[in-house]
Amino acid sequence: MSNTYTQIHIQCVMAVKYRQSLIAPEWKEQLHKYITGIVQNHGHKMIAINSMPDHLHLFFGFRPNQSLSDLMRLVKGESSEWINLKQFTPATFRWQEGYGAFSYPKSHVQRVTNYVLNQEEHHRKQTFLEEYRQFLEQFGVEYDDRYIFREPE
Repeated sequence: MSNTYTQIHIQCVMAVKYRQSLIAPEWKEQLHKYITGIVQNHGHKMIAINSMPDHLHLFFGFRPNQSLSDLMRLVKGESSEWINLKQFTPATFRWQEGYGAFSYPKSHVQRVTNYVLNQEEHHRKQTFLEEYRQFLEQFGVEYDDRYIFREPE
């Protein structure tokens, strides 16, 4: 796309289906590299990626050569398939339906990068649901509690 200039920074948050704690420390770095490859192979630039056992954050420079929903469908689908092929989990791995996506100006890139990379420390003080609701409220996103990520049952 000639004469198209953008600067779009997106943080996406996605949860493991049923919020199960399936992302293990032994293979999470491999997962991060795999997802980074998906994002970068589609022309976007991964800035930071990190996960907790039940959810994942990715922060990237987004190029308008594809829709965000298409990219997230590929990230979730291809990474699920990869996890299952590698048999990292005892049962079939799936991501929960939906995701959160939040945009940031260039001036916030370092702060968001630090936030994503320091998830373990952050979650000592705040649960995933508290964090996710805070994102939705901070960004003024209307949501229906029936469809919000839930505590594991």
